[in-house]
Amino acid sequence: MTGLADHVFGGRFSGRRVLVTGHSGFKGGWMSLWLNRLGAQVTGLSLPPEPGASFYQSCDLGASTDSRFADIRDFDALTDRLHDVDAEVIFHMAAQPLVRKSYREPVETFATNVQGTVHVLEAARRMPSLKAVVVITSDKCYDNREWVWGYRENDPMGGKDPYSASKGATELVAQSYAHSFFADPAGPQLATVRAGNVFGGGDWSEDRLVPDIIRAWQNNEPVVIRNPDSVRPWQHVLEPLSGYLQVADRILAKGAPFAGAWNFGPDVSGTVDVRDLADMIRCAWGAGAPVFRFPEDQPPSSSASALQEAGILRLDSTKAQTGLGWRPRLELQDAIGLTADWYKAHADGQDMVRTTQAQIARYEDLMSSGKAGHSTVAAQ
Repeated sequence: MTGLADHVFGGRFSGRRVLVTGHSGFKGGWMSLWLNRLGAQVTGLSLPPEPGASFYQSCDLGASTDSRFADIRDFDALTDRLHDVDAEVIFHMAAQPLVRKSYREPVETFATNVQGTVHVLEAARRMPSLKAVVVITSDKCYDNREWVWGYRENDPMGGKDPYSASKGATELVAQSYAHSFFADPAGPQLATVRAGNVFGGGDWSEDRLVPDIIRAWQNNEPVVIRNPDSVRPWQHVLEPLSGYLQVADRILAKGAPFAGAWNFGPDVSGTVDVRDLADMIRCAWGAGAPVFRFPEDQPPSSSASALQEAGILRLDSTKAQTGLGWRPRLELQDAIGLTADWYKAHADGQDMVRTTQAQIARYEDLMSSGKAGHSTVAAQ
């Protein structure tokens, strides 16, 4: 794939040794495939993929990456699996990514997201060729006060639920390592990146809106919507990934000025409540669209109120727009269309490596043209 995307990143990832933690997951899988397309030598480190459908299996990532499996909570196992890896760039994406699961398994969530990050950064310090570390956290790392305006990179960390608190703590760990071990302007640099609610083809996670819709569609069942009035910054997976790649690219080119924290959120038009997003998905799907069931259609549940999730959460991406030239390329309806196309292609038994690469290629065209996307980005 080398050279196919030189018009986007100038070939800076071609031949680079890149480590992606969490490559068996949804976002990590898309990142690994994109890096492979950019000509990078990708090593993936994660837990084995969950049984059943996964992006990892659908896109045969075991064939295109140096795929290694270990639990990042186990430092000895992690260092053993990475003993011969000397990465130039690390994208740390391995995490427990689900809010509701964090209520059921808070110890695992903190151990994975916080101590696991410590383990990965310790392993990174042992790599002589290291130039850039990008730690992926979440918009939920902020102390959410239900503001209607977006959170900026210098707003305080926080988190009321275990997942959000673990992401705030992950940011503090990364900041500590940046100040303590990655502070030399001539040495490797560390950045943290934060994005909103990401969706796209190949996500089968539990308790997430788009995967729940896909499962319901496959099983001919109604989709139960928990919090229809919750406002979220929705974005296709390629939007924040392009930002993460741009941060690493700038660190490789210019170093320390591009370390630190970066937000990658959608425009205001991409920040809608769950009910509106469900309606947009129904419109994009067309014939055979899933049936949605909202709280007013359901009997009350005594346990639903126990799991608190944020009502309003927005990101301010001004820093990324001015400092990197990054901006969203996809209108929300087009992002939903790409996602529906991916799952329909998967259901039809199509070549998902080819389908996914085609979607990445069309997104790269939008990046290089400097234009925002419309219906022309739909997969062919």
